[in-house]
Amino acid sequence: MSDIVPDGFEVSFTEMKHGTREDYLALHALEQPFVNETGERVLRELARQGNETLAGYKISRLEHGLQSATRALEDGADIDWIVAALLHDIGDGLAPQNHDKMAAEIVRPFVRDEVAWTVEHHGIFQMVYYAEHYGWDPEKRREFKDSPYYQSCVDFCERWDQSSFDPDYPMKDLDFFAPMVREVFARKAYDQAHIQPGVVVGVPTQSD
Repeated sequence: MSDIVPDGFEVSFTEMKHGTREDYLALHALEQPFVNETGERVLRELARQGNETLAGYKISRLEHGLQSATRALEDGADIDWIVAALLHDIGDGLAPQNHDKMAAEIVRPFVRDEVAWTVEHHGIFQMVYYAEHYGWDPEKRREFKDSPYYQSCVDFCERWDQSSFDPDYPMKDLDFFAPMVREVFARKAYDQAHIQPGVVVGVPTQSD
């Protein structure tokens, strides 16, 4: 079947199990432009977070991401780390109880496995800074001590996440990071050249 889908196309089924090959090939073709715009939707969500205050904090949700990404940039991090730092809390609005896992699934098809794992677990690793005040275990992260990505997540939290709540920090704006977001989300999903399972790059420091 041609990738050209007739104007006004609708599938023949009302239950997926009755769909034809022609139905699904057409749907695949129709879906591709939507998939290609993923980066733009991510940027719009980040922009929306600029109007979403963090109750009790000194900065907005967007500013926290911008500050984290700016710190990663200044440490000489690669594009995967920078985009992850920018997006690591993008799930806060819809999934405040598991925002880390939601953010991880957004970036997972497009970034190094090390980076997606870090985003997925940063919520638990951040507990080292505050859990004791609630009577929780601040060292819960030790459950993951055997992961090859353990230290990367420790360093991500220490250098870029927990330190990024300063309204006076000179952070880059969203327009600065937009080309990086578009580049990452334009990658072929789950391409092993980008996923690199088991590869540990680590979180760089200015002294590296």
